[in-house]
Amino acid sequence: MIAKAILLLTSSILGRSAGFTINTSTLYGKPIFSAKKTAITRNSVEGSIDFGEIDGSDVRIGIIKTRWNKESVDSLLDGAKDALKDCGVKDENIFVKEVPGSYELPLAARFLALSGTVDAIVCMGVLIKGDTMHFEYICSAVSSGIMNVQLQTSVPCIFGVLTAKNDEQVKERSFGEHSLGPGWGKTAVEMALLRNEALGKISNKMKVGFNEDDEGTVSQDPEKLRDPLRSIGF
Repeated sequence: MIAKAILLLTSSILGRSAGFTINTSTLYGKPIFSAKKTAITRNSVEGSIDFGEIDGSDVRIGIIKTRWNKESVDSLLDGAKDALKDCGVKDENIFVKEVPGSYELPLAARFLALSGTVDAIVCMGVLIKGDTMHFEYICSAVSSGIMNVQLQTSVPCIFGVLTAKNDEQVKERSFGEHSLGPGWGKTAVEMALLRNEALGKISNKMKVGFNEDDEGTVSQDPEKLRDPLRSIGF
C-alpha cells in the first residue's frame, strides 16, 4: 500500500509540473494513469505597461528612422514624439535622423551614440515578411546590431522596429490607439534617466545630434579628424 501511494503521488506531481491532469482511478490490468493536456494561459495585454510619472525635461533623445515603409514609420514617429513631449522633453532636445532602411539603423545609432549628445536613442523601422529569407536575415542583423550598440556605448537604444508578417499587422501597431510609438518614446525617457543616474548626465554645452562646431566642443567632422598624411583605404 505504501509503494502504491508513493507511485500515485509521484505520478501526480510529475503530471502537474508538465501541465497534465492525472487520472489514477485504476492501477492493475490497465494503464497506471491517463494524461490529458491542459491549456496554460498567460495574461498579457499589448501596450499595458504603466510608466507612471516621468520627468524628461532634462534629457536628450535621438530618433533614427527609416524611409522604407515611410507612412507607417512616420506615424510611429509622431506617436513617439507626442509621448516625449508628454514627458516634458523639450523640442530642441529631440533629434531625428533618417536612413534608407532598417539594416542601416545600427550603424547610424552608433554614430549618434558616439557623438556624446544624446541620453537615449530610438531605432525605428518596419520589416514585413516576404517569400524569401531576406526578412529573417535582416531581423537578426538589426536586432543584434542595435543591442550591441547600446552595450558597447552605454547609450540605451530602443528597439522600435516592427517585425510583421503582413501589412495588416503593421497598420494595427503603427496607427491609432494601438500604435507602439508612444511606448517607445516613454521607454527612451525612462532609460535615459536610468543611464544618467548611473553614469552622470551629458554635457549641456553640446547640441543634440550631429552638429557643426560650437565653442568649447570637439568637432566630429570626419574631414577634420582625418590624418592628412594617410590616404583612404588599406
